[in-house]
Amino acid sequence: MFKRFLALTAITLTLGAGASEAATCGGTYTVKRGDSLSVISDNLYKNASMWTVIHQANLAKIGPKPNAIRVGMKLKVTCIDGLPTGLTGGKEYTGTSAPVTRLSVAPGTAASATKINLLTADDYAPFTDRGSLNGGLVTEVVQKAMERAAPAEGFAIHWVNDWSAHLEPLLSNALLDLGFPWLKPDCVTTPDNYRCENFYFSDPMFEMLVLLFTNKNNPITFNSDADIEGKTLCRPKGYYTHDLDKNGRRWMADNKITLTQPASVAACFDLLMEGKVDAVAINEFTGRAAIKTQGLADRVTIVQSRPLSIEGLHVVVHKTHPRAQFLLDTINAGLRDIKKSGEYQTVIDKHMEQIWADF
Repeated sequence: MFKRFLALTAITLTLGAGASEAATCGGTYTVKRGDSLSVISDNLYKNASMWTVIHQANLAKIGPKPNAIRVGMKLKVTCIDGLPTGLTGGKEYTGTSAPVTRLSVAPGTAASATKINLLTADDYAPFTDRGSLNGGLVTEVVQKAMERAAPAEGFAIHWVNDWSAHLEPLLSNALLDLGFPWLKPDCVTTPDNYRCENFYFSDPMFEMLVLLFTNKNNPITFNSDADIEGKTLCRPKGYYTHDLDKNGRRWMADNKITLTQPASVAACFDLLMEGKVDAVAINEFTGRAAIKTQGLADRVTIVQSRPLSIEGLHVVVHKTHPRAQFLLDTINAGLRDIKKSGEYQTVIDKHMEQIWADF
């Protein structure tokens, strides 16, 4: 009996020790006096430049300006590489990152007339790429939204690695039904834009921060749009430029800035290091990836006062599609449902942890 008691005691102690060692990660942070997103990030992530993680996770609450936080505001903080710990509402952290699942669907797989057929392509990591976790952040959001919408005819995602063929002719001729992920121009001020004229846009599957990356030895101020007038920005040829003119900005339309457009992101950062441009204007993930690849972490900084813009990534359907409104309603309903259930945020958090692990 005594030996049995000792054995039971040992089991109890072992279980208790395991339970006490289980750490939680992420959760809710309450803003205190003197806080800024970079201060909070430095305290929680031990990295002030990760303020963008907190901003992106709380866009609906904070808005476009990261300094618009106030004492008492409760902010969601994503678990990244085991940090932060000790916050209310955190999740158990095991110390392992989600495995990268490589998709096996071949590019150009024939669409089925009996299904809703969605179209995307590789080479837009971390949003869509079969080398990324579950095919990319937006791919998984679309997948979950369509699963939740559960259209009677089913659905399939197809990969065609020629982005230039997506809008025209594949979607314009209803050879496939929906495409993603696409940026939405400012259709209020530029209603004659090709996408505005020809496509309907879903609610945003994800909203990304477009930031200004500058030389640490030659920083710039960006508290208002007027601060950028007269500056030279760099963005690769073929990238969108609508954010440089929207909401009354008119930097390009009125020649208020100079835009340099080399062939690649890497070339933009080379020009920045050579002092030939004042800033590289690009989405956060592409910019951070380039900094890592080019070994510029000690030479490039991100303007922290505000993002250049916040751009949604959407699913699109051509206006001439005979079921355009039904398709749009289907994807939007599924997106609303996964946001309401919390599944959306689970997907985003999982991808954010993987993305930041790569940085």
